[in-house]
Amino acid sequence: MANRDYSVRQLLEMEACTNCQICADICPAVLASEDGKLSAVYRMKGLKQILKSRTGLFRKLFAKKEPSEQQWKHLSETVFRCTLCGNCQEICPVGINLKELWVSLRQDLVHSNAYPQKIDMIRSNLERSHNVFNEENEERSLWVEDMDEPPEHGYIKESAEVVYFTGCVASYFPLAQRIPMALAQILEVCDADFTLLGEHEWCCGFPMLGAGIKDLFVEFAEHNLDAVRKKGAKQVIFACPSCYQMWREYYPKEFAINHATEYFLKLISEKQIRFKELSMKVTYHDPCDLGRGARVFDAPREVIRSIPGITFKELAANRENCKCCGGGGNLEMIDGRLSADIAKRKIEEVLATGAEAVVTACQQCVRTMTTYVRRNKIPLKVMDITELIHRALKKE
Repeated sequence: MANRDYSVRQLLEMEACTNCQICADICPAVLASEDGKLSAVYRMKGLKQILKSRTGLFRKLFAKKEPSEQQWKHLSETVFRCTLCGNCQEICPVGINLKELWVSLRQDLVHSNAYPQKIDMIRSNLERSHNVFNEENEERSLWVEDMDEPPEHGYIKESAEVVYFTGCVASYFPLAQRIPMALAQILEVCDADFTLLGEHEWCCGFPMLGAGIKDLFVEFAEHNLDAVRKKGAKQVIFACPSCYQMWREYYPKEFAINHATEYFLKLISEKQIRFKELSMKVTYHDPCDLGRGARVFDAPREVIRSIPGITFKELAANRENCKCCGGGGNLEMIDGRLSADIAKRKIEEVLATGAEAVVTACQQCVRTMTTYVRRNKIPLKVMDITELIHRALKKE
């Protein structure tokens, strides 16, 4: 197997690693498991060894052999037990683009047939149903029927100015479906001209990167772009940071795109969203893909602070240093216990603020933290920012 999954820049960046081990000190998987073998620096060392063993001259000079099946398995176990939170990249003193490197490494492991079996399930689900959960794609907008007064058109119109791209998690998981319900009702109160794509929305492609099966991405991206074109829309908005980041980094720049927090901040500034007083003490969790990934830090905080009666308390680690909730990188499918252990540390940090609710801006963060809170009977509200807005919204 050649080193085809890595760019020339990535191959050069690997040599810049100084083995400083700072990445291990902040890695959520390492801190939760107390296993240094899950760190970026350990992963980098294994990757370098494998890449060099593939190089013809290196093999001749040092009698190196191709990695054994056991070596591949060992590397795979650390690579896929990573949330792809990007904190190692954020803190790297020499500026290595580590998150992108881990995505390429996952592709390499898939091409080298050294990956967890659940990756085959993810691929099969996407190919069969166009969503990562293997649900009927015709039921993507079925959550609309669970609303108190669903409109006859189900928010699916032939044409609209704005497309709300819902995402797989919010479409199918009851824990997360309250997010699109709240968002749709907010847009309706503001008389926004928006539509859903319904069954014509396919997975954004983010789970493909996390699973090392990026080869599926082009078909899905082209389908989604065409579905938006057919609506005549000029703008696409997302409540899911991962969907937003995919469109921002991997889709052609054909439409204006915004995360919901940015879109709502604009509506607030235009007086289209007005609030009643809401007495709550809250803290805010920066989703990895929205914060470190897309650098959207201010919009969510400005939205929260615009609600009268809210007392806002920052987490000890916030903005670009915010700690992952444990829900990213397909980790929940690969190692559910590790995901829960990371969530435990996150909730402990939240509770230390004295807040009655943790607000975030990501459906997967809501799902991961809510699951942990409920299982452990912790008296803490977990809310998406759309739910907070909806709760404080003046509807007259």
